[in-house]
Amino acid sequence: MNTMADRQTFEHSDAKLGNGKLATCWSCKGPVDRGALFCPTCGIVQPPHAADHFQRLGLNRGFDIGDDVLSRRYFDLQARLHPDRFASRTATERAASLAQATALNEAYQTLRDPLSRAAYLLQLAGIEAPTEASGTVADPELLMESLERREALAEAQLPEEISKIVAAAEEDAKACVGVLSKAFASGDLEEAKRLTTRFKYLNKLAEEARARLSRAPC
Repeated sequence: MNTMADRQTFEHSDAKLGNGKLATCWSCKGPVDRGALFCPTCGIVQPPHAADHFQRLGLNRGFDIGDDVLSRRYFDLQARLHPDRFASRTATERAASLAQATALNEAYQTLRDPLSRAAYLLQLAGIEAPTEASGTVADPELLMESLERREALAEAQLPEEISKIVAAAEEDAKACVGVLSKAFASGDLEEAKRLTTRFKYLNKLAEEARARLSRAPC
């Protein structure tokens, strides 16, 4: 059983994860916020409740997330919820900690990558975002850019030529992140969707070009 100091720490740290809706602790049957990781009464780990990835990590919903903030929050929570910490507890506690750790990992993996984070934000807004499986480009301007760059990659033979294509795609993808940030900040979700599609394409192009470069003769 956790000490009273531990419980107070849990209660204070988990407050920003809560959503104000109460559930019942599976162990002591006391009231517990649906977003809390531990029961404030008995300190027992709770199973994860429905929450988006931002809520699960105690972050404000938005595209701009510092890598250090995200990582620090994730590793802090995982350290507290890792199944190894509950190896000697009951089967219910072990299952709850594993479910919490799995949910946290999914949230972290989604939010740490700018492309998947942008697609997820669009998804939360009810906008269908581009996925790896969707290869259709509806934007005429992006379609033309895609055709021209792929033609250039197909024609490139020398490592220097392929390297230039890689560098250009990576530079444009980096710039795309900055413009995406502004689109989300201003609430222009249609522009954010267009930019997310372009960002996905640029990442894919850079990946294919790097693969070509690795096979190119020296």
